[in-house]
Amino acid sequence: MRDRTRYLYLAVIVAVVLGILVGFIWPDVGKALKPVGTGFVSLIQMVIGPIIFCTIVLGIGSVRKAAKVGKVGGLALGYFLVMSTVALIIGLVVGNVIHPGSGLQITDAARQTVQEEAAKGAGSTVDFLLGIVPDTLVSALTSGSVLQALLVALLAGFALQAMGEKGAPVLRGIEHLQRLVFRILAMVMWAAPVGAFGAMAAVVGATGLEALKSLAIIMVAFYVTCVLFVGVVLGTILWLVARINLWTLLRYLAREFLLILSTSSSETALPRLIAKMEHLGVSRAVAGITVPTGYSFNLDGTAIYLTMATLFIATATGSPLEFGEQVGLLLFMMIASKGAAGVTGAGLATLAGGLQAHRPELVDGVGLIVGIDRFMSEARALTNFAGNAVATVLVGTWTGEFDRGRAEAVLAGQLPFDEATLLDEDEERREPEPGTGGDRRLSPV
Repeated sequence: MRDRTRYLYLAVIVAVVLGILVGFIWPDVGKALKPVGTGFVSLIQMVIGPIIFCTIVLGIGSVRKAAKVGKVGGLALGYFLVMSTVALIIGLVVGNVIHPGSGLQITDAARQTVQEEAAKGAGSTVDFLLGIVPDTLVSALTSGSVLQALLVALLAGFALQAMGEKGAPVLRGIEHLQRLVFRILAMVMWAAPVGAFGAMAAVVGATGLEALKSLAIIMVAFYVTCVLFVGVVLGTILWLVARINLWTLLRYLAREFLLILSTSSSETALPRLIAKMEHLGVSRAVAGITVPTGYSFNLDGTAIYLTMATLFIATATGSPLEFGEQVGLLLFMMIASKGAAGVTGAGLATLAGGLQAHRPELVDGVGLIVGIDRFMSEARALTNFAGNAVATVLVGTWTGEFDRGRAEAVLAGQLPFDEATLLDEDEERREPEPGTGGDRRLSPV
């Protein structure tokens, strides 16, 4: 069957270019198109909860031993903590070296926007922890909270695992539900060009060129830092551990990167990343646990953004932070940002809320980057996504749940990904046998 989806992603590229042109030529029209982009992202978010639930329940429920799930989760969280710390340090170093932000002024409009964002981002650690618990089991799948869906899926997965053979019919039902939800997602993706057009027209119409010119230093520095982090840090670790070339992996995920670039939200690509990691050769359990967890706890791009943006604001407002203040404030922001990595604008809200809680006199300074936050959020989302893709392969390798031979065939184009169903319908899924180091599957005919 011919892959017609390549035309879809060519249409996305054309739509992005047209959106930029409309935003520049007719700014008012561009801003009026914002609901179009918002609507597309909402369509994607509509299926996020069910997909996370199905994927994790199937991953855990099909594993015979709970210790195996604990091992995967422990390795993943440990790796996320280390990499987030590395990203935070890199952001601190770059921000302290380039000292951007001198001579900028805060407008009244920007100050008002920041006050609104600070109200969104403010919240205690207790509020964050209580927010993980949903009102009901079902509401976790409809609230839009990744962490709530993750919690319910973990509980259901372990419950089904404890039921043994009696839980098999439930697992089969959830597997059919997963196929249904993925099919819905594939249908929704055909609206991507329209969504990308509306999103790009709106942001360009709202910001124009002046905001980009006045803040070129911080934006370029942030993009360069993200590229170096992904290329040097993540690329080196991926090669040393899994012997996989980073750029080959990123090329395999090119369509997902394009989707994120056009919507500025990594959450839109979460379901596709789970499916593609399984297709690549990562076992269902590892992909089902690592990817959703990474979207809440593996925030490399957000860590770099928060550190550089905080130092930028402190310099611009003439209130530099001492090193101890930098570390304390940024650790708070990292905790407050958990679970919001894939949501457009969450970085700005977290930044404003963190400053409001620790250094209120700096909150108005967030207005300096309001104009380009939408463009910086793209780099955050792309970096977070790349970090989660690499993390999934690494955890799969460490736990012996990664089929490197299959990965080489997939990355070489010998086993194409099924864009119609997002699932390997014709493949036999099996748990890896001890010592095989991978998920044994039959190649599609």
